[in-house]
Amino acid sequence: MNREGFELVDIFVQITNMVKVFNPQFKARIEKFLERQHFMKLIGFELTEISEGKTEGWLTLGLEHQQQTGLVHGGVTATLADIVAGFAACTVVKEDQHVVTGEIKISYFAPGKGQKLFAKGWVVKQGKKMSFCEAEVWSVDGDKKTLIAKATTSMVTIFPEDMSRREA
Repeated sequence: MNREGFELVDIFVQITNMVKVFNPQFKARIEKFLERQHFMKLIGFELTEISEGKTEGWLTLGLEHQQQTGLVHGGVTATLADIVAGFAACTVVKEDQHVVTGEIKISYFAPGKGQKLFAKGWVVKQGKKMSFCEAEVWSVDGDKKTLIAKATTSMVTIFPEDMSRREA
């Protein structure tokens, strides 16, 4: 269990054994990227776990995260899923490669309400040009923890030559 009582499922052990990390310094690299994650900072989301093929993070909820009925806006939930899945994929690429979201599909199971949101993302299937990832977003309302959304994503690997074409 992690510090907030979320049980880590055996699937993470299986996934960690399946992914191949091409940059052993992935954690330091991602921590540096986080300095430039301005939108993430704007909404107050923080990654608290970065490991091989997996990331987790927390968001303390405020009025700015709510839609008109007082529930967490679906866009906030989707953003958290996108962030943790994307950084999970980022843990397995080479140092000179980047990751962007090619596709995301999110299913909402319950309304988001409470004091915090917890999000975790992991690589399900790693490829050379794309990684398939999943994410879950949980709401925390006192002692009650509720799975509010699950996402599947395709994270596209951006190669150095792709970046040089953009700059030309």
